[in-house]
Amino acid sequence: MSDNQQEQDKNMSLIEHIGELRFRVTRSAYGIFAGMILCWGFSEKIFNFVRQPIQQYLPSGGLVYTAPMDKFMAHIKIAFVVGLLISAPYWLYQLWSFISPALYRKEKKIAAGFIFFGTLQFLLGLLFSYYVVLPMAFHFLMTFGGDIDKPMITIDHYLGFVTQTAVVFGLCFQMPVVISFLGMIGIVSQNFLKKNRRYAVLIIAVVSAIAAPPDALSMILLLVPMWVLYEISIIVVGMFEKRKAEEAQQESRF
Repeated sequence: MSDNQQEQDKNMSLIEHIGELRFRVTRSAYGIFAGMILCWGFSEKIFNFVRQPIQQYLPSGGLVYTAPMDKFMAHIKIAFVVGLLISAPYWLYQLWSFISPALYRKEKKIAAGFIFFGTLQFLLGLLFSYYVVLPMAFHFLMTFGGDIDKPMITIDHYLGFVTQTAVVFGLCFQMPVVISFLGMIGIVSQNFLKKNRRYAVLIIAVVSAIAAPPDALSMILLLVPMWVLYEISIIVVGMFEKRKAEEAQQESRF
């Protein structure tokens, strides 16, 4: 994009910005809807995949529902959520197309990097919750107190539990991205993060106790990765500081 075109984009009127936003939101909605329709055709397979972490602990091998519409609505919810995920590249592109004209070339590179790594970290959080947290949490919860009592887990409660757990871990895995951004704009430094490590761990423990499913194992499974991610954030912020210092040194030579 030329400098003149970028300047014109920045000088768009409020009405033009609103019109552009509406255009991008509409396209994003179409993309999400298309993803939902695509996933609807595979909703039964997707639901079997989602049910798998708890399936071995269910007496009949399946969940239960208490209203005629429960199972149908569950498949719609699953199709929507998975459709939202698989259409993410498209609606993220629409978001980027709306934001990028207001950014300079260097800002575009930084923003694109944070969108990419933020999305990657969120997906890693989802995978960690599904393959590590949920199996261990269900093993603890479903076998606690002996095997005399039999579980009758409803579809609605199960999907709510799984969704909450997945979103919590997906958001918590954003910590390195957020801290790195704060480091880039100078709000925090590597020395500050090291000096306040004990307070950070305390905050992480409190967040884990509140956000994790209600058992000690899930709290630990959230606390440990967040602690590791905090340590990674310290390293990343240090790398940004070193790069800034090198750039400042090079500029001072000219």
